[in-house]
Amino acid sequence: MTNTPDKLRAAPRPVIKRTLMVIAMAITGFHLFASFLWIAPSSALREVIPGDLLSKYMIPMWGQSWSVFAPEPINGDYYFDVRAVITTDNGEEITEWVRATDVELDHSTYRPFPPRSAGLGIGVASELKGEWEDLPDDQKAIVKLDYFKGEDSAKRLKAKLDEYEDPKNTVSSYLDSEHTATAYATQVAKAIWGDDVQRVQYQAARQNVVPFSERNDKSAERPKIQPVPVGWRALVTEENQSEEEFAKYFCASDEVRCVGEQ
Repeated sequence: MTNTPDKLRAAPRPVIKRTLMVIAMAITGFHLFASFLWIAPSSALREVIPGDLLSKYMIPMWGQSWSVFAPEPINGDYYFDVRAVITTDNGEEITEWVRATDVELDHSTYRPFPPRSAGLGIGVASELKGEWEDLPDDQKAIVKLDYFKGEDSAKRLKAKLDEYEDPKNTVSSYLDSEHTATAYATQVAKAIWGDDVQRVQYQAARQNVVPFSERNDKSAERPKIQPVPVGWRALVTEENQSEEEFAKYFCASDEVRCVGEQ
């Protein structure tokens, strides 16, 4: 009878243990199911998880994609070049082009734990080129023009693009991508050339690799670069961004000389 209190105290432990095991199994099961839905081709099965709960759960920690493997491997490189007009003692001067994507990739090359931001320029270039390719030819011609004078330059660009037919409603998506690209180019330009930057111009481009069928041909050359021609643009500064912190990160690369080093 003296052991009865000890047995009574020990009894709840298996219940607690089983409860924790059930919770752990439920979490694991949900994670595996969510991962399956995320990487599988889009289907009605995704509607089992309501709203945007699936994307909120998978991004940014668990996001993954088959794009590296299927339907075919990544077969090209994206570039993002930036130049600017800066004020000098002799007036205005156009800088040389700087390949921002090379600077960013330098932060991840030979580093086991690269920063997530190292692919920022590639992402901007890829999105801009994709949206630009969807534009009708009339709008593509307008994008080449310069829009940098006055605070309404972006509105005037939109108004000009809207003057022409847009049967697939591609202008709005393109303008969103251009806004992001201009904001990124602005940060790059100010990091390199400082506060003397007056306006920016950038070029997103893609270059395919040698086709797989020609991989053994020693004379094979990579296809030509496919650029997105964009005119000069007014500077864009987003709220809550830190130009100082971006410059500190961007200029840490040996691929670029920034304003304090020139």
